[in-house]
Amino acid sequence: MTLFLATTVPDEPEIFASLQGEGPSIGRPSTFVRLSRCNLACQWCDTAYTWRFEGDNRPHRDEAAFERKANQITLDEAEVAERIATLAPDRLVITGGEPLLQGAALARMVAELNALRPGMHVEIETNGTVAPHPALDPLVHQFNVSPKLAHSGNPADLALIPERLTAWAAESRAVFKFVVAQQPDLDEVRALQERYAIPGERLFLMPEGRSSAILRERSAWLADFCAQSGWRFTDRLHIHLWGDTRGT
Repeated sequence: MTLFLATTVPDEPEIFASLQGEGPSIGRPSTFVRLSRCNLACQWCDTAYTWRFEGDNRPHRDEAAFERKANQITLDEAEVAERIATLAPDRLVITGGEPLLQGAALARMVAELNALRPGMHVEIETNGTVAPHPALDPLVHQFNVSPKLAHSGNPADLALIPERLTAWAAESRAVFKFVVAQQPDLDEVRALQERYAIPGERLFLMPEGRSSAILRERSAWLADFCAQSGWRFTDRLHIHLWGDTRGT
């Protein structure tokens, strides 16, 4: 069986060691695996090369279309596990795209990895619309759930599924990371927190932006809001360190 992965360059999967740039694990050395394909289409997505292939007309502010063969690769689950095992970090971050679309294959890959490197801490970054595969769920230590607000451009009936948000709010391994671009977005976050009883200590706000300058501008007021609200703030460390580039 195979996994669909994004690429750094054609034929080279996006599997790399770096620092986690967002959320509760920010700054921790981590190995990243970026999968391909997504069921949502955020207009500001900084990894559109994982889903907006030629012929996909879902809106994106760059209006770029990526050639699938150059930006997507399939690898055997065992080979993915072997590549991860050779890298130093003991923390694995599976990102995308939307990783949970490939839940069954991921379960087999993580099981292979656990045999090669026992004790790996596994995080999955998800948009919160897909339930974890039953075989994958017990293998995951942390779910970084990022529900998409209206400014993402996704219809609410696709991006904010009540059944899934209720389940994530009840899941102690799940932390919520909301991408915020403007102050009115905060009203939407508050409404979701109240509706689904999301604990404040598990709720992070992160500025939207693909450059240090934009992130710093938005962080100035967003960090102040977090300090007053009791919610947690997260930056995008990797953007400040390496810019908006693949494999970082």
